[in-house]
Amino acid sequence: MLSIFDGIRGLDFLSVTIRLLTAFACGAVIGLERSYKNKPAGFRTHILVCLGAAIAAMTGMYIYLYDQLPADMSRIAAGVVTGLGFIGAGTIIVTKKNKVKGLTTAAGLWTTGLVGLAIGTGFYEGGLLGTFLIILIETYFNNIREKIIYAPEFRIALSYYHRTDLDKVLRYCKDSGLSISNLQITGNTESGSAIYSALISLKAVGKIEPEEIASAVRNISGIISAEVI
Repeated sequence: MLSIFDGIRGLDFLSVTIRLLTAFACGAVIGLERSYKNKPAGFRTHILVCLGAAIAAMTGMYIYLYDQLPADMSRIAAGVVTGLGFIGAGTIIVTKKNKVKGLTTAAGLWTTGLVGLAIGTGFYEGGLLGTFLIILIETYFNNIREKIIYAPEFRIALSYYHRTDLDKVLRYCKDSGLSISNLQITGNTESGSAIYSALISLKAVGKIEPEEIASAVRNISGIISAEVI
C-alpha cells in the first residue's frame, strides 16, 4: 500500500472528512460522464451512491471499533452490494425492438458503490484507481465498442404456397451463412388455395444487405412475396 495514505486510514474527524470528500469527488467524476451522455443515472445519483456506500463502510467500522459491538463488516458490505443491484436494475430497459439498454449505466452505478465502500474503509488506492478505470471504460472503451462490427439482425415476412417452399428458403439462408434466430409460421386460405405466411428472424455474419437477401428469396420457386420488415 502507498505510505502517503497511512496517516488518514484511521477513523478520526480528519480521516472521515477526507473519505467523504474523496467519495464525493469520485462519484461526481463518474456521474459527470454519465450525465454528459444523458444516461438515466447521472451526476447526483452517482455521488449519492458512492457517498452512501462510504458512509455505510465507516459506520460498520465505527460500530466495531468504538461501540465494541460484534459488527460484521462483510455483512454490511454485502448489504450495500445487494441494494446497489436493485438501484442499478431501475436503469435497465428493454426497447420495442427487444434491445436491452442501460446495462453499462447499471454496471457503472454498481461499481461506483464499490468504490465508495473501498474509500470508506480507507482503501484509497483501490477507490481512486477504480474511479480512473471506470472513466476509462465508459469513455475510451466506448469508442472501441463503436468500431466493433456486430452481426446485423433483420426479419423477412414470407408468403408461399407449400410447406416445402419454406424449407427451400431456410436452406438458402443457411447456405448464405445466415443464422436463423426465430421462426413464426401462420396459415390462411385465399381464393380456395392454401397460402402460408412466415416471419423469419435472421442474423448475418459481417456486412450484408437485407434487401438483397429478400430479393433472392423472392426468386425461389413457390415464394409469393418476401419483404424486409
